[in-house]
Amino acid sequence: MAKKKKAAATAANDGGAGCLYVVATPIGNLEDISLRALRILKEADVIVCEDTRETQKLLSHFDISKRLVSYHEHNEITRASEIVIELEQGAKIALVSDAGTPAISDPGYRLVSLCVRHGIHVVPVPGASAFVAALAASGMPIEDFVFVGFLPSRPTARRKALRALAEEPRTIAAYEAPHRLIETLEDALEILGNRPAVIAREVTKVYEEFLRGHIEDLLGAARKKGPRGEITLLIGPPDGHAKHAEIEAASKVPLARRVDEIMQERGVDRKAALKQAARERGLTRREAYKQLLVTRDE
Repeated sequence: MAKKKKAAATAANDGGAGCLYVVATPIGNLEDISLRALRILKEADVIVCEDTRETQKLLSHFDISKRLVSYHEHNEITRASEIVIELEQGAKIALVSDAGTPAISDPGYRLVSLCVRHGIHVVPVPGASAFVAALAASGMPIEDFVFVGFLPSRPTARRKALRALAEEPRTIAAYEAPHRLIETLEDALEILGNRPAVIAREVTKVYEEFLRGHIEDLLGAARKKGPRGEITLLIGPPDGHAKHAEIEAASKVPLARRVDEIMQERGVDRKAALKQAARERGLTRREAYKQLLVTRDE
């Protein structure tokens, strides 16, 4: 009897008529697709996908034939409402992205949000995610981390985003395009300091590669060998070596001048700038304030 109840609960979790399935697909190795994902794709009335050509390759490999509807960043506002109408009429629809989990740095959020507002059942079918796989094999501290998706492509916006992460004590996970990786590493080195870092490239694919070291090491490697493929960048909290180097570098600049620099760079008041300068030098705010008063008196 208990087994029957458990089976019924599982069936209920897989939804019924008028249900949106958010289906994760492989990020490279097709063997990473789950049996449940294959079943849902076979049973769905429609498969909503980012690029019909990419999804068709996956379906052809597993001998699945379905109606495909494109859903991407350029048409999602209008297409989401059309899909919701089909769902309200009882359709079972699977949402997939080109690779990985939909809505995670991929289209899908608007559709899922609209379904929730309309009371339509949304069912996750979990699977591969590039940044999760990269974190698991990175060797970085990951008991707590922050995922920021793609950093902004424009230099000014990217540097602003990195400055907002300057005090982040957790491992930072981000996606980056190969043609922007060197610029991002340069900005990260300047703003975050020479922290431990990992470049995870082509995760689960034939040319999978993990480069480990500090940001400066990875920047040198990227300059020698142009980055290629899908990239996940992981940046850890400052370690002892990096922190010592930061303190040593900071101590060469007079405290008062450094406070003025921080105020100008970050647009913060003097109190916040002094707090940041103290942190860079391994001082308490009280100690830094005393030093500042002594310097001014002199």
